[in-house]
Amino acid sequence: MFKYDSTTTETVEIVLDGAKVEVPGDMNVAAALLAIGKITSRISPTSKKPCSPHCLMGVCFECLMEIDGVRRQACMTTVKGGMVINRYLEKAEVEGAEGGQS
Repeated sequence: MFKYDSTTTETVEIVLDGAKVEVPGDMNVAAALLAIGKITSRISPTSKKPCSPHCLMGVCFECLMEIDGVRRQACMTTVKGGMVINRYLEKAEVEGAEGGQS
């Protein structure tokens, strides 16, 4: 499982789904969100189920989300302080996937 050593990294503040959160500042957006326990990246347009980053190298598009107003792959975008990220998640569908955090 993904494990992050938070003792060696500076954090940056971003806006995630309308709320300010602190994330590690030395990695891509997908990894930074995984590091804080936000494992759901979007809702599948076909199955309507939560999706999570899969390949983390730009092949699968499972981490596609709106970053600073543009739909981008989170694994291919370096996190920066002040970013505005929207996953457009329906709360009822992700509560189980993120332990009630959305």
